[in-house]
Amino acid sequence: MSDVVKKPLKITETVLRDAHQSLIATRMTTEQMLPIVDKMDKIGYHAVECWGGATFDASLRFLKEDPWERLRKLRDGFKNTKLQMLFRGQNILGYRPYADDVVEYFVQKSIANGIDIIRIFDCLNDVRNLKTAVSACNKEKGHAQVALSYTLGDAYTLDYWMETAKKVEEMGADSLCIKDMAGLLVPAKATELVQALKSATSLPIELHTHYTSGVASMTYMKAVEAGCDIIDTAISPFALGTSQPATEVMVEAFKGTEFDTGLDNNQLAEIADYFRPMREEAIASGLLNPKVLGVDIQTLLYQVPGGMLSNMVSQLKEQNAEDKYEEVLKEIPRVRKDLGEPPLVTPSSQIVGTQAVFNVLMGERYKVATKETKDVLLGKYGQTVKPFNPEVVDKVLGEEKKNAITCRYADLLEPELDKLEAEMAQYKQQDEDVLSYALFPQVAMDFFKYREAQQTKIDAKVADTKNGAYPV
Repeated sequence: MSDVVKKPLKITETVLRDAHQSLIATRMTTEQMLPIVDKMDKIGYHAVECWGGATFDASLRFLKEDPWERLRKLRDGFKNTKLQMLFRGQNILGYRPYADDVVEYFVQKSIANGIDIIRIFDCLNDVRNLKTAVSACNKEKGHAQVALSYTLGDAYTLDYWMETAKKVEEMGADSLCIKDMAGLLVPAKATELVQALKSATSLPIELHTHYTSGVASMTYMKAVEAGCDIIDTAISPFALGTSQPATEVMVEAFKGTEFDTGLDNNQLAEIADYFRPMREEAIASGLLNPKVLGVDIQTLLYQVPGGMLSNMVSQLKEQNAEDKYEEVLKEIPRVRKDLGEPPLVTPSSQIVGTQAVFNVLMGERYKVATKETKDVLLGKYGQTVKPFNPEVVDKVLGEEKKNAITCRYADLLEPELDKLEAEMAQYKQQDEDVLSYALFPQVAMDFFKYREAQQTKIDAKVADTKNGAYPV
């Protein structure tokens, strides 16, 4: 054993972001997070993923919380641990491409408020859509991790992944993540992919996957043996199903090997004890649907991420067309092929899924095309790996196809910040408010009004107390 070169595996904990996003629709509140932060900070995680993704939207829309305030509070609590966020490239945390000035300002403010590592991805793996965010992160002295959205298809060869990784390294990324959002990466392929990326670049490699298809723990084992440096896991009450493999299980699995994480399972048990009642409560309230905890082998057959499946089911429910579920599942790969075979991750997954639902419900393919489908075909989201189906382009765009974009779409966008600031100036209480408004104008506006009303109530109570209306 003494000859073995120790290469401790690093762990990124996802319970404060992706785990609750995957299992309970991103409904964990800041108040639920803060009491355990001190203990989590002593574990020795590589990082804690706690912000970005859907947390921003959900905080404003459903929890009536300021996401920036959440970040500041988490930063105050985590004194020794790096904080990580997920960032959708030129789409930031929203669903459309933004002008460069908004992307740069968002990165600046994320780091200023406490983020250390920004994981940046593009739903089409179009590296042009990563550049602005990576440069801004470099400029602010943050750690820019670029995530490659993993998917299957003729075009996604080992050469493709190696070439993309080289471009990412040249761009100034500090590390590389394989982002397997649908749990499509099987163990043997993980060995091949990690070895290929290690040979193509000198960047540290992190693997992010979901348990949806049931192979994730085995995939992690093979990836680590092949040289993967960091894996994403979730503390057990919020692990498995559409979330990540369990932190404690992975720590135990590598214990005593050359990859021993050095983390203490007794300490991790205390973290699990804290989150367990939260899980039970979520099951009792119906927020955690037992369905998402099972293994869904259709993931491997149709390449549909868990979040996309639940989205699709609710769309069909609204239309009283749940009997069309199988038909829509079969239509998804066809739509994906028509749209240039993109990886299925936010927002491309929603675009492909919604279009598949329309195609089936209308009884005619592309009789109705969504605005987003048109934007994909016009090149607004970037360049796909494969060309679009020309018949679909003709049917959906008609004469408009002459306006297709071949450059990086953001190059055509005028700076937006000043205009956005002018629109919401009367509600601005902090610099960051303009960014909340930029991403979700209506949702942010509702939140600003709610915040103002709350403040008015507090002020009235304080005034009444001073006037003797309440005993002090």
